[in-house]
Amino acid sequence: MKAAVVVFPGSNCDHDMFEALKLMGVTPEYVWHKTDNLDQYDLITLPGGFSYGDYLRCGAIARFSPIMTAVSSAAKAGKPVIGVCNGFQILAEAGLLPGALLRNEQLRFVCRYVWLNCENTDTRFTSSVEKGKPLRIPVAHGEGRYFADDSVIDQLEENNQVVFRYCDEEGNALKDANPNGSINNIAGIVNKSGNVLGMMPHPERAMESLLGSGDGRRIFESLIQ
Repeated sequence: MKAAVVVFPGSNCDHDMFEALKLMGVTPEYVWHKTDNLDQYDLITLPGGFSYGDYLRCGAIARFSPIMTAVSSAAKAGKPVIGVCNGFQILAEAGLLPGALLRNEQLRFVCRYVWLNCENTDTRFTSSVEKGKPLRIPVAHGEGRYFADDSVIDQLEENNQVVFRYCDEEGNALKDANPNGSINNIAGIVNKSGNVLGMMPHPERAMESLLGSGDGRRIFESLIQ
């Protein structure tokens, strides 16, 4: 599998993503945001960071980078696309995923481990995740509060597009387990076709139990399978 790690001005988790993919036996390549063709890649990744300094809104400027036309084309062709943190924000700004990511409810940057329930293990991103066993994965964001109007939230829930939900260690989706105030404790969603995933937690930073958690491997294992 050959994967594109898209790099925008201000990306700072591109190396994390690159190394995580390499660790899993994937062949990653850095792809600069001015590239306009992604046909040679099997997987497209949009890593975290602060693209364009997070001016205006997070992801609002990156959404207009030339590469996003290629990302949209790849998504429409059915290729898997994963956006993590700032990558999720960019996918939402580009209209590849519904909703928006707003300032954290407490108006503070949050950087810590959280627990996630995998609500849908029947996706190409989660087939290796054990249902009912929460994942321990870190978050690091200031604008991670998922928001959408009631009709969009209802559709996401009805279509099983909510893939990850913040929870406690026992799997309970409590308010105290929600690090940013996201509606319905939403931490990650997929598009209707199921090939575009956006999530705020960083699986690429949870690859080794020695460093805190190896639960992020489940996402990459799923993609490889």
